[in-house]
Amino acid sequence: MRVEFELRCPISADLAFIRDLVRIHGRHGGLAGERLEDLVLAVNEAVTNVLDHGGSAGLVTATRDAIGVCVEILDTAGRLSPDHLDAAGVDPTASHGFGLWVIQQLCDSVALEQTGLGSRLRLRMLTPSDASRDRGRRRSDAMAGAFPWS
Repeated sequence: MRVEFELRCPISADLAFIRDLVRIHGRHGGLAGERLEDLVLAVNEAVTNVLDHGGSAGLVTATRDAIGVCVEILDTAGRLSPDHLDAAGVDPTASHGFGLWVIQQLCDSVALEQTGLGSRLRLRMLTPSDASRDRGRRRSDAMAGAFPWS
């Protein structure tokens, strides 16, 4: 019998602690190696955005279901909008917006919704399969030369 659990952690400046919790949850959820580290990096970027550009308060929630691991990052200020997600990384000369672009490259799916509680960014990583390994190769190809300073 598999015991399911949910991670709930308030957003704080202790990013190492949040990364460690997400890493443990992701590993328990069936992720490993690069896929696990991609999730940890994506969550780190999202939490950093809340601290730097949002309300500096919120909640990280991680769950596991039949198809993978889902992490939600709630920014109680609600400043992040779907337009920010759509515009992320579009202008390579911009001085910001790359964190959201990187998140979208790392995760299998990314969604954003405005709720009565704030902005909720939902990141999903599918459990390993041939399709997800192919996605990883495509992500590596997409990242090559993507940054103007590389």
